[in-house]
Amino acid sequence: MNDFKQYLKRILVIAFVIYICFLLQTSVFSRYPLAGVTPNILICVVSTYGFMKGRTQGIIIGFFTGLLIDVFSGSLFGVYALIYMYIGMLNGFFKKQFFGDDLRLPMILIGTSDLLYGISSYLCFFAIRKQYDFLFYVFNIILPEVVYTLLVSIFIYYLLLRLNNWMEKLEKKGSDRIGNY
Repeated sequence: MNDFKQYLKRILVIAFVIYICFLLQTSVFSRYPLAGVTPNILICVVSTYGFMKGRTQGIIIGFFTGLLIDVFSGSLFGVYALIYMYIGMLNGFFKKQFFGDDLRLPMILIGTSDLLYGISSYLCFFAIRKQYDFLFYVFNIILPEVVYTLLVSIFIYYLLLRLNNWMEKLEKKGSDRIGNY
């Protein structure tokens, strides 16, 4: 029963993180665009949880994050869920190379994830409508968004890392207490 409570706590914390980051992305950062783009904080969340927790959690967190965006975007339903799900899965492959305080791998993965997100969005939403100016889209939207996302993700990553370490410490303390009785 106690394992279920810990699992439920973790789900609620992750859901709360996704919700707060969604609010930040759609309200606060949308008011302060840099070079005409806003950072994709939800990519930071999906990527970070993907390589911290593995493919399965990356897929689940990516799917529900994308589903949240799908619900509020009003475009093709399910596209963002698939994109974020695959990004979470791809980041999950790097779980064994993950070392908490080393910033290089997370920044490379978050930048690559945002780049893949931008290319996927272009293919799903612009190329279908025969808007083929890919280089314009890359240099004016994708790359500035990647840079802005990387700048913001330094802070988001450390917050998520500290939150994850705190949750694991609580889970370990709870399992140690159970084992002592």
